[in-house]
Amino acid sequence: QVQLVESGGGLVQPGGSLRLSCVGTGVTFSTAAMSWYRQAPGKQRELVAQITRDGSTTNYPDSVKGRFTIDRDNAKNTVYLQMNSLKVEDTAVYYCNARWVLRALWGQGTQVIVSS
Repeated sequence: QVQLVESGGGLVQPGGSLRLSCVGTGVTFSTAAMSWYRQAPGKQRELVAQITRDGSTTNYPDSVKGRFTIDRDNAKNTVYLQMNSLKVEDTAVYYCNARWVLRALWGQGTQVIVSS
């Protein structure tokens, strides 16, 4: 079955940390550029992290730069998002995205709630 499955979301206090995981099955994971997006209620989905196929290059928007880190383990078909110093405004559903030249694939999302 071709799919991406995210995990690791949950409830965390401001200033806390979470590590999200996304496992790909039925896909050639190592040939995909991988990204994490998020969507808060009433807002558009936004990019929070990107990583190239070999993991050599990453990219982040200013809103998460210095707090979030994306990395991948192609041997495990897994991409991670380490989130530190979480803020209330980081509350959203987080989605994993795999992108090849002619197709893209989304996961079902994992909820992250940052609240005291």
